[in-house]
Order: sequence, then structure tokens, then C-alpha cells
Amino acid sequence: MFQRKTSKSTGPSASAEEMQKKDTAMINLTRHEKEKYIPSDEPSSASAAGDQKEKPALETKKEHAHSGHGKAAQVHDLKASLTSHDSHKNCEVKLSVSSSSSAKESSVDNEEDMYRDAEEIEREKVLPVCVRGSSENKLSVAPEMDIIEYCQKEWRGNTEVAKRMKKGYEAVSQKFTSIRRVRGDNYCALRATLFQALSQTSELPDWLQSEDLTLLPEKLLSRYDWIKQWQLRQKLGRKMGELTDEIKDYLILLRKKWASMSEIKSPVERQAACDELFTNEEEEYCLYEAVKFLMLNTAIELYDDDKKGKKVPVFSWLLFARDTSSNPSQLMNNHLNQIGHTGGLEQVEMFLLAYALQYTIRVYRLYKYSTDEFITLYPNDPEEDWPVVTLITEDDRHYNIPVRMCEETSL
Repeated sequence: MFQRKTSKSTGPSASAEEMQKKDTAMINLTRHEKEKYIPSDEPSSASAAGDQKEKPALETKKEHAHSGHGKAAQVHDLKASLTSHDSHKNCEVKLSVSSSSSAKESSVDNEEDMYRDAEEIEREKVLPVCVRGSSENKLSVAPEMDIIEYCQKEWRGNTEVAKRMKKGYEAVSQKFTSIRRVRGDNYCALRATLFQALSQTSELPDWLQSEDLTLLPEKLLSRYDWIKQWQLRQKLGRKMGELTDEIKDYLILLRKKWASMSEIKSPVERQAACDELFTNEEEEYCLYEAVKFLMLNTAIELYDDDKKGKKVPVFSWLLFARDTSSNPSQLMNNHLNQIGHTGGLEQVEMFLLAYALQYTIRVYRLYKYSTDEFITLYPNDPEEDWPVVTLITEDDRHYNIPVRMCEETSL
């Protein structure tokens, strides 16, 4: 059966008293409008850390879990953890953009065509979604470069933000020697995570081997009529079939590509095959649609489990506490359908991505350098047998990939 593991769920069973406390906590959550990340042809910098302690993104204190106010307290901690970075985005990130603009301009002038050329950007502004895209090969993940050199090129200023980034990259360089820039088009979180997973895989995950996987679209669409509003990335010269068949094809493609990568035993050859896959735009975006649908399926399972009083991860409470996603239908329309179009993944949705793929996503958050949140895990309580992929971010919006783990670290 295609089932999500729940043996390590952190939320208590939903008694009447707990549900009342949960509702009270949810009402008190600070609502904020979904931040739209404008697609950029200039990926942000990012990386991984040295001797900083790994910090679960939604760390819940043990005393909360065993107290009478356990659920409300956990939700309060979760909300604080996920919203604490908003002030940074509103001021420090803006500062870094202005203070390092001259440095970034020279980088963009030389490398912008690696993502999209100016003509293509202007053309996409006037073309409807249904006619965008082409069969041309595009580089989604740039070749690796020395991480310190990358930092020096991206952050030449002496502002407090620039100093923090430099220290963050320096710490990262103790673990990883190189970085690979990821194309910035609102798919970067999916792209970076999937690229890392496929380039490191050694076997096909059990959930991808399940026969239930290909039955999932028909199952969900027959049960939830609102899923017909799912927005697919449409291509030139390609007729869209039934939604069920389209998504089924995407899931089959994901299984096929994952199996193909896992059969390649040589890390060098597997990396080369992965690089080639991520220059095939047609297949690449089909894989993202498959992952997004898996995220929707996971969200539906979490929502239903919580309504039935089953244990669920703490992040799912906040996922459905937002005004824009109080149920799976809203989550799909206001968030998942927007990925790759008007916005990327929010932090709470990084947890959903991790659960959908059954991977632990370790993120080095450079703007959190010297804090306990410098290294964040999604989810905060992963299964022991979940593989781990590593990403780096400067602002919780754009993600790049650290590579070339230092020899002493790997040992």
C-alpha cells in the first residue's frame, strides 16, 4: 500500500479538550499574506555549515508534550519558529540586495544567460501560460564552483548582513568545498531537493515501487471533485489529455527516472545522468508536477488523520491554520497551484515536501548564522531510515546546492 509513515508523529490524539486548546491557539496565530517570490534569473547564494548544531525546524520542548497545554504550546512554538524569519525578509534581505547590488550586477552580466536570456524573459511576460516553454535545453543547475569564491563574488560589501553571509559561507566551507547554483523560477526548492535526491540515490524508494502510486490520481479525483482545478504546466504543441492520465504519466516518469538513477552505481556517472536530466525542460517540469501532486496527497492524509483524532506532525496544524489553506482544497488553489508561477515554497511547505518524498531535508540558512537555526531539519523528527539531502539558502526563498563534502567530514 502507498501509505505515509506515521510512527513518529509528534501531535497527541485529538480529545475534545485538546481540540479546544488547539482552536484557541490557532485563533491567536498571526496571520500574514503569502509572500510572492518573483521569478529571478539570478539565483541567490546559499550553502551548508561547519560546526553549528543541527536545529530541528519545529523543535518542541518535551515538557510541552507532557503538559496539559501540550498541543497549544507546540503550536505556539511552531508558529514562532516559522514566523521569526519574516522580519529578516522585510529588512535585512532588502538591505543585502541594495548593499551588494554592484557585486551581483557583474555576476548577472556574465552568467544571466545560463538561466534565461533577456529576450525570453520579455517574451514570457506577454505570452499566456499555455504557450510558454520550449524544447530547448536549459541549464537548471549550474556547474559547481568553489564556495568561498562564490561568496566573495556575491557579497563584497561590509554591511552587517554581508558580514553574516561571509561567516556563514566560511562555516559551510568546513563541510562542503563547492556550490551549484539553482535556476530561480519559483521551482528552486523542488528542483534543488529532487536534484540532490536523484544524484545521491542508490535504490528506488519503497513508496515509488508501490502499485498504488499510479492509481493515486484516479483515486483522489474520484473522491475530491475540486482537484479538477489542478493547474498543469502546459507545453507548446502538446494536447492536454484527461487530468487523471496526465498526472499518472508524470508519476510513472518520476518512478522511471528514479529507478534509472538508482541503477547507476558509479557516483560520477549518476551525477552526469542527473545533469543531463535537468537540462531536459520537458521532463524536468513533469517531475515537479508529480512531486506537487504527492505533496497534495500527503496534505490530504494529514488533514483527514487530524480530523479523525489520529496523531499528526506538529507542522500540519500550522499548514491548515493559515487563512489561505484551512483545508486541502485551499492549499491546492492558493499554494500548490502557484508553485512555479507566482510563488515558491513557504517554510511550512518544506515540511510537506519532506514528508511527501520521505526524505530529510537539511537546510543551511545563512541569514541565521550564529543561531540555533543555522542548520534546520525538515521534518524535525524524521524517520531514522529516511535519506538526507542538503540545501543552502540565504533567505528561505531561494535554494542552492552544496557539493563536494570535505574528506574529513565524509570520514
